[in-house]
Amino acid sequence: MYKPTRRQALGAATGAAASIALVGMASTPTGTVSAAPRDEKAPAPGAAAAGPAPFDEVFQGRRIQGAPAEAHAHAHAHAHAGQSAAYRVSIDGRDLHVMHHGKSGWSSAINHYERFATPLDAARTAVISLKGASVVPFDPTA
Repeated sequence: MYKPTRRQALGAATGAAASIALVGMASTPTGTVSAAPRDEKAPAPGAAAAGPAPFDEVFQGRRIQGAPAEAHAHAHAHAHAGQSAAYRVSIDGRDLHVMHHGKSGWSSAINHYERFATPLDAARTAVISLKGASVVPFDPTA
C-alpha cells in the first residue's frame, strides 16, 4: 500500500492552500472601498500626483534639501544607467541618490534596503546612518 512521505504531504497541503488563496483573490472585486478615513492632504483618486513637497531643513546639524528635479537634470540622468532624477535630495550640498519605488515608497543610496514614505524620511535616515560622514557621490559606472 502506498503511503506518501511527509514532504509530499506538506507539498500537497501547501499547493492546496495557495490555490484557495488565489481563488479568493480572483473573486474579490477590485473596486472595493476601504472603511479607513481618507487623508485630507492626499490627492483624490484619479487626480494626478504632484509628488512630494520640497523641503529645506537642518536635521542633527546637517542641512538637507529636496525638490523635484528640473527637466534638463532628468534628461541628463537618463544618460546614466537608469539613475532617476525625478526628485533631487542633498545633504550639506552633496547629492544623495534617492529612488522612488512606486507605492512601496522611497529609498536612498545609504539605506537602499529600507523603504520610506517620503524623500525627507529617506534623507533624515541617511543623516542618522552617516554619523557625521560626508555623502559620496553616486557613480553608476563604478
